[in-house]
Amino acid sequence: MWAYVLAAPRRFEKVDVPAPEAGDLRDGQVLLRTLAGGICGSDAPDFRGLRTPLVARDRPDEGPGAPGLPGFPMHEVVGEVVASRDPSLKPGARVVGWADSADAIAAYVVTAGAGLAECDPALEPTVAALLQPLACVLSAVDRLGALDGADVAVLGQGPIGILFSHVIKERGARRVTGVDVVDRDDVAGLFGVDEAVRGASGRWAAHLADDRRPGVVVEAIGHQTATLGDAIDAVAPSGLIHYFGIPEEHPYALDMWKFLRKQLTMQAGTTLERRRYLQAAGQYLAAHRVLADHYVTHTYGVGDVQAAYECADVPAEGRLKVAVSMA
Repeated sequence: MWAYVLAAPRRFEKVDVPAPEAGDLRDGQVLLRTLAGGICGSDAPDFRGLRTPLVARDRPDEGPGAPGLPGFPMHEVVGEVVASRDPSLKPGARVVGWADSADAIAAYVVTAGAGLAECDPALEPTVAALLQPLACVLSAVDRLGALDGADVAVLGQGPIGILFSHVIKERGARRVTGVDVVDRDDVAGLFGVDEAVRGASGRWAAHLADDRRPGVVVEAIGHQTATLGDAIDAVAPSGLIHYFGIPEEHPYALDMWKFLRKQLTMQAGTTLERRRYLQAAGQYLAAHRVLADHYVTHTYGVGDVQAAYECADVPAEGRLKVAVSMA
């Protein structure tokens, strides 16, 4: 089968590799023919060569950090079930979810059925790709608890942050402030943002009046440690901070004295009940078609995967989710 491999930082090459076969599946696994994939912010450090791929779960002989893992890095996948050892997913089903080994830039991929859910076959595969990040956001917002009447700030209004803004507003927040160095005025209102702040989160936090401090801050920028400090600076005393995403640096330094004196709470986590939240994402999308119309802003064919990742790697006005069509 065809696949793309990172031959060097920021450089893909197309390769021919053996296709996985139905007989190789373990209990709970499915074989997908890939239709589309979404590029996640957590793919950026991999594309830049800052991390090596984890060992593929079905190829343990390759060892950890196996270089040149075909299909890496992409975990947001839409596909058609070709073969299944998950009794709830039948061949022919259109599904969306996680590619466990982040190896979905390939004609076929093997992954756990528990990380997949059926999706509306009427959706274009590149649009259906938004259900995976939406599932992650729905899971995270559930952990925030009741938001009725809350003032919430979301740091970062890229593909993840803008979803947080939409879901948080729908959950009853009184005011949603979206902060981003990129001008998001074109979509802020559509995604529930009451105040769109264009500028660095640190500068915004430093100039907040005490009576304007949000009770909840979501840090959805990532890629460095400073913006978590900005969240601590911005949030109201006794407030809640949610750190979203995969940290690129495992230890994070923060002002623990300020954290303590402000009596703060911080939470983080990953999506555990993947199928349930993918199903919830499908229901949410059906109720909020604005996401289908405005979330995926750039679509590339798989032959242009290099250009797709280059586009996704640089925040820009008018650019939210970048999807890759593989059909």
